[in-house]
Formats: sequence, structure tokens, C-alpha cells
Amino acid sequence: MQLDSLNFLIDTQLPPVLAAFFKRKGFVAIHTSRVKEGGEFMSDSEIISYAIENNLIIVTKDKDFVDCFFTKGFPPKILQLQFGNIKNNELVDLLELNIQSIISLFSEGNNLIIFSQNNLVSY
Repeated sequence: MQLDSLNFLIDTQLPPVLAAFFKRKGFVAIHTSRVKEGGEFMSDSEIISYAIENNLIIVTKDKDFVDCFFTKGFPPKILQLQFGNIKNNELVDLLELNIQSIISLFSEGNNLIIFSQNNLVSY
């Protein structure tokens, strides 16, 4: 997978600042609140469909996407962030420190990366 093919869809419960972070890094990124007119929320199934149709990696805290990945084999790519309550700037700092590893893992063909405070686990 080439770096220019890594595009991100930021899930509803995560801050839009994450889309801005990925854009600053040179990636295409969109927050789910920007997909539908009026910022209407997207359901999980809508998020999955949109991600598949647009070749996007879903960035989420939601365990439901991971469960779906293991039981049904989709969505095709997920970055799950496993952090409790954390300030936006702290989350961005953690991503900044680990972005190269995350990109490398996706580029190596991994489809699911679970990112916690001290750990990156890939599948």
C-alpha cells in the first residue's frame, strides 16, 4: 500500500482535530460530521459503507467496528484508539509520536491496528 492511498475517516465520537492532524501529515481525512449535510450523525453501517466506497481507514474508539472486523471481515481497515478520557492535544501528541509506525503497519498490509497508550497491536 502506498502512502498516498492511506485516507482516513474519523468516527463521530472522536474530535475533528484528528482530521486536521492527518491532513497536516499529507493524508486525505474527513470527520464523519462533515459527510452528511448539516453534520447529521452517521450510523455504524453508514460509516462502514462510506469507508468501503471511498477506500478510507476508519479511525474510531468504538469496539463495535473491531468486533465486526473479526466476525465479518469488514470494514477493511481500522485504526482503533484505546484511550480513556484524554485531552485532544494529548491524543494528537500520541499520534504524532506513533504516526510513522501506524503508517508502516498499514503499508505492510495490516488491516486493523489497535493503538493504546503504550502499545500498537496489528492484525
